[in-house]
Amino acid sequence: MTAITGNRTFRKKPQKAINKFITQKVVPPLVALAIFLVVWQLLCLNPGFKLPGPIETFSETFDPFIINPFFDNGESDKGLGWQILSSLGRVGLGFSLATVVGITLGILIGANQFVYNAVDPIFQVLRTVPPLAWLPISLAAFQQANPSAIFVIFITSIWPIIINTTVGVQQIPQDYVNVARVLKLRGAKYFFKIVFPATVPYIFTGLRIGIGLSWLAIVAAEMLVGGVGIGSFIWDAYNTTTETNLSEIILALIYVGLVGLLLDRLVGFIASKVVAEQK
Repeated sequence: MTAITGNRTFRKKPQKAINKFITQKVVPPLVALAIFLVVWQLLCLNPGFKLPGPIETFSETFDPFIINPFFDNGESDKGLGWQILSSLGRVGLGFSLATVVGITLGILIGANQFVYNAVDPIFQVLRTVPPLAWLPISLAAFQQANPSAIFVIFITSIWPIIINTTVGVQQIPQDYVNVARVLKLRGAKYFFKIVFPATVPYIFTGLRIGIGLSWLAIVAAEMLVGGVGIGSFIWDAYNTTTETNLSEIILALIYVGLVGLLLDRLVGFIASKVVAEQK
C-alpha cells in the first residue's frame, strides 16, 4: 500500500506542475488576446474606422501569406517567410559582428581606467544617434543597400554590448583580482577563470538589449533601402495601399512582433544556460 500511494503521489506532482503552468502562463495570455481581438473587431464596426478587423485580415491574407508563406514569384514578390528570413540574415550578420567587436572593446575598456575615461564620453554621444540617422552615412560609404543595412544593425546593437560588458569588467570583485595575482593567472587563463565568469551576466544583458534593437533597426532600414525583407514588404504594401494591402501590413506586423519575441527568448534561454554553468 505504501508503494502504491507513493507512486500515485509521484504521478500527481508532474500533473500539478502542468496544471499550474497552464493556468498561470497559458490561460492569461489567451484571455488577453481574445479580449484584444474582440475590442479590435468591435472598433471595426464603426464606419469611420478604416482598418480591417481580425476576421477580415485573416480572410484576406490566408491565401497565400498564411497558408503558403514561402511562395516565390521572383524579385521581391515573395512570401512573408522569405521576407523574414532575409531580414534575419542581415540581423544575424550585423549582430554577430557587433557581439564580437562589442565584447572585445568592452573588456579592453573596462580593464583600463584611462581608456575608459577617454572613450566613454564619445560612446555616450554616439549611442544616442537614432539608427536611421546612420543610414545616409552607410549608403555613402558602401554604395550598396545590403551592406548599408547590415552596418545599421551593427552600429545600433553594439552600444549596449560595449557598455554592459564594460560595467561587468569594472564590477569584478577585488578579491577575485587578488586571487588571480596570487595564482599568477595571466592572459587566457585570467580571462576564462576570472573575467568571463564575472562578466557573463552583464554581457548577456547587453546581448539581449542589442538583439531587440537590431530587429527594430532592420525593419526601419529596409523600408528605405528596399529589396527583399520584411521592412521592404511593409513599405511596398503601404505605397500601394488598398484594403487588402492593409491586411497584409497588419499580418506582417504580427510576424515582426512574434519573431522579435522569439529572438529575445532565444538569447534569454542561452543566457540562462551559460550563466548557470558559470555558477
